[in-house]
Amino acid sequence: MDSKTPNKNNFNKWLVFLGIPFQMGVVIFAFTYFGMWLDEKYSDESSSFYTIILSLLSVFIALYNVIRQVKNINNNNE
Repeated sequence: MDSKTPNKNNFNKWLVFLGIPFQMGVVIFAFTYFGMWLDEKYSDESSSFYTIILSLLSVFIALYNVIRQVKNINNNNE
């Protein structure tokens, strides 16, 4: 039974890695969409200030989340 445990751990690790791009996409899409909505509602037509700020913020949040998840996987491996 011990021989099956490493395979299951590797499978779970790959599932986490496969989920990371979807998490990044959802975070970036949601923040960018919210920024576009704020620009339409509160800015003049030529400004895209909220979209730029929130999309950059979402990239940093998504990257932080990826780094945190990879560190957790690495710590669990040891």
